[in-house]
Amino acid sequence: MNNYETVFILNPVLSETQVKETVTKFEDFLVARGAKMIAKEDWGLKKLAYEIQKKKSGFYHLFEYQVPGSAIKELETEFRRDERIMRFLTVSLDKHAVSWAERRREKLKTKKA
Repeated sequence: MNNYETVFILNPVLSETQVKETVTKFEDFLVARGAKMIAKEDWGLKKLAYEIQKKKSGFYHLFEYQVPGSAIKELETEFRRDERIMRFLTVSLDKHAVSWAERRREKLKTKKA
C-alpha cells in the first residue's frame, strides 16, 4: 500500500449539501477499493489563481490515504467523469512527505486548540 495525497476543487455553485455528497462519494469510492483514510481536510471556498470553466473560486478538499496503486487510475477516471470536479491533483508521498504531512496536521491541531 502506497501513501497518496489528493487535492480537488469543486465547482463554487454547489450547495453545502452537494459538496458534502461529492466528498462522501469519493471517500466511499476509495474505501471500497481498500483505502485507509489517514486525513481529510476541507479548505473551504478559495479564490483561484486563474479562471477555470469561467469560475473565479472553488471549494478545496484534501484527502491523504493509503491504497494499492491500481486504485489511483480508477479514482482519477472518476474525477474526470464528475462534472462537479473542476481540477484535481494526486501525488504519491515518500517517507519524507509523509512525516512532513504528520507534522503539518499536528501543527493544525495545536492551532485550532
